[in-house]
Amino acid sequence: MAALLLRHVGCHYLRAHFGPQLCIRNAVPLGATCRGLFGMSALLLPGNSESYVELVKSLCLGPALIHTAKFALVFPLTYHTWNGIRHLMWDLGKGLKIPHVHQSGAVVLVLTVMSSMGLAAM
Repeated sequence: MAALLLRHVGCHYLRAHFGPQLCIRNAVPLGATCRGLFGMSALLLPGNSESYVELVKSLCLGPALIHTAKFALVFPLTYHTWNGIRHLMWDLGKGLKIPHVHQSGAVVLVLTVMSSMGLAAM
């Protein structure tokens, strides 16, 4: 509903003041769709999470493959967490100069990799 309102009303406002590249065109609620699919699969698929953990354990996958898969799952979470903290600092007016922006970007990447490795090792 809100997306439709933004598309029909907000788009004209954005075009008039900011240009057409900022307008939402054919917005697809991908995040909501993925969350809905995972939620429905949790309700409809037989068994519970423990049975699926046992299924993965029964595949006898190597620890390197499991660690890599856990790293791939946790990397987006940690990246968005650290980058969100970075944006909160910008909202406070700190680190807005270009050298600080580049430096904080490198810090976010290093912290992301380190925290992802730590979480994947658990």
